Amino acid sequence: MSGSILILGIGNLLWADEGFGVRCVELLNSRYRFPEPVQLMDGGTQGLYLVPYVQQAEILIVFDAVDYGLAPGSLKIVRDDEVPKFMGAKRMSLHQTGFQDVLALAAFSGSYPKELLLIGVQPEELDDFGGSLREPVRAQLEPALQIALDFLAEQGVVPEQRAADDPATELAPEPLALTPYEHGRPDEQCAYRHGDIRFIPQPSEQD
Repeated sequence: MSGSILILGIGNLLWADEGFGVRCVELLNSRYRFPEPVQLMDGGTQGLYLVPYVQQAEILIVFDAVDYGLAPGSLKIVRDDEVPKFMGAKRMSLHQTGFQDVLALAAFSGSYPKELLLIGVQPEELDDFGGSLREPVRAQLEPALQIALDFLAEQGVVPEQRAADDPATELAPEPLALTPYEHGRPDEQCAYRHGDIRFIPQPSEQD
């Protein structure tokens, strides 16, 4: 292994299948201990703030929900120079166009990853604030992780399984982890497409 490797999950956890990329990185982080110089990152919707991290990476692996125009839950791998085309082929959200700009700025600066791997899934539902992954997309979490692990093995990177007494440092606030996030959501009648009380500021009693 030579050079730094950035494993990046991008998307918005609060909008159903938009959270696919972040959930992938979350699972990798919880299960494995990676050797340096591998870095796992919850890129969320940070957009241009990700530029310096991309510039420092020789190998970049990206997990994301991408509108490929395929059946919901379809998993598609895109490599190297083809990646920017798919990150902006159809705009689903602000983060996707933002990441296309991230790649463009990294290329313009001359600090661009030598290898890019985009592991993308076709979303089923995005318009569900506070919702989680739909089943066709959730079913692709394990296959997506395996694609990344196989690719890393080709680079000579084999992470160690975490022991039960070796919890990972969280990449994002604990309430946003998959289990507490899903268990804390109101029932569908209260939450579906009408907002989620956990993320809407409430007036105080004095208001």
